[in-house]
Amino acid sequence: MENYYIKTNRTFTNIRKNAWIFTLLVAIGGLWKPKLGLLVIFIMAGLTTTSFFSGRYWCGNFCPHGSLFDRITMPISLNKKIPKFMKSTPMMIGFFAFFMYNFSKKIIKVSNFWGTYDFLDKLGFVFVTTYLMVLIAGGLFAVLINPRTWCQFCPMGTIQKLSHKLGRTIGIAEKTEKKVTIESLDKCHTCGKCSRVCPFQLTPYLEFSEKNQFDSINCIKCSTCVENCPANILSLRTEEEAIELMNSTSIKGYENGQSIKAQITDIKDLGKNIKEYTFSFISPNIVEYKAGQFILIKIQDKPKAFRAYTISSFNEDNTKLSVIIKKVEKGYGTNIIFNDFRLGDMVELEGPLGDELVVDYSAEKILFVGNGIGITPFIGLTRDILINNPSLKDVKLLDGQRYEDEFLYRDYFESLDKKEDRFQYTPVVSRDKNSSLRKGYVTHVLRDMDLEGYKVYLCGSKNMIIDSYNILLDRGVKEEDIFYESEEKISINN
Repeated sequence: MENYYIKTNRTFTNIRKNAWIFTLLVAIGGLWKPKLGLLVIFIMAGLTTTSFFSGRYWCGNFCPHGSLFDRITMPISLNKKIPKFMKSTPMMIGFFAFFMYNFSKKIIKVSNFWGTYDFLDKLGFVFVTTYLMVLIAGGLFAVLINPRTWCQFCPMGTIQKLSHKLGRTIGIAEKTEKKVTIESLDKCHTCGKCSRVCPFQLTPYLEFSEKNQFDSINCIKCSTCVENCPANILSLRTEEEAIELMNSTSIKGYENGQSIKAQITDIKDLGKNIKEYTFSFISPNIVEYKAGQFILIKIQDKPKAFRAYTISSFNEDNTKLSVIIKKVEKGYGTNIIFNDFRLGDMVELEGPLGDELVVDYSAEKILFVGNGIGITPFIGLTRDILINNPSLKDVKLLDGQRYEDEFLYRDYFESLDKKEDRFQYTPVVSRDKNSSLRKGYVTHVLRDMDLEGYKVYLCGSKNMIIDSYNILLDRGVKEEDIFYESEEKISINN
């Protein structure tokens, strides 16, 4: 599947960044110093022990070959789909039997030298040649297919699975094993990114258990999916911790999500690689949603995948909604939508979802801050808040774009500014030297504003949100009065 699997950072610790050095030390250095191969015995003991308690955690966090594949070969790998037969049980069992047979023959042969001066060198050399074989064969698979191809049938991985099954049978692993855990299935965007970045090309988002955990014995607990989840709702937890998380997680804004059949009834070109799609509901034909929520649009069936887009329209009669989509270079989802979605097509939606940008109607002062495509939710929000919040005294919108021709719905915002005393629109350009508009970034405007009493809603790039968030705190805005949404994962720590 072209462009489906994503290359991304998988080495989050110093061990994972540098453990590959051990592979070269043993596989190459061992040709001159065979006793270096004896270090592999400790590796085998470590992976067997840890797997008893934690499954294939060693593969994802300590394995020297895994480090080599993820750190060294990843940049040059073709990163293709791993062939099914390489992931099959017959392949795993067959190769394990073949490997152990040959390995045992070598050990038996070396045992004849027990008690001699050469014994340790000859024993170490068995491990050296084994490591060299994995380095060459695994490296070729990593470059020509996928970085973790070898790991699908690696004998050490099989040993870990056998050890882990023993730990599960005894009942110890159930208490100690940390699995990929989702806060709530209702909050999953079904975007498939956890699968697209998974070293083993597993599909966590389609296989979470009723305890919200991913139970696959092949999961290596590398946290790559956790780090890349756009909704920021994944973590590694024990079963007990997962149950506590599930019971304590609020699903406010997600409780009314539903499957919706809709038809594309309008497509507007709003600029270079930007389109507005309008979906009219078919079943159900009435869907209530709030301005600021988002909708999931199904882009494919195998594997099932959706894309989340903030609703840009104002809900007038509950029969349709609009979203504005910017085509991303090499973007898997946006390319499907731009290339395959046509006027009159039937599509599947999920939602409405989210409450990050749903406005507090008791607020008297509101500030909206958006940049890039992040301006889209404020199209519907400005109209909604001005019509439905009689207590509103002041609402301001800061709209940051790089160039003047990139503003979306600028005429609408400027018209609203002229006829509505409570609304003020401030467009800002960051790169357009020929524009008469205010120059700089929305963060520059924030620093000069009187922000007392405002509730602030942010949507846009990760850097803008983080910078704006910190400026707002410095200017005295309370943390509980700042709300944000971004296309990128954001973690703000104060």
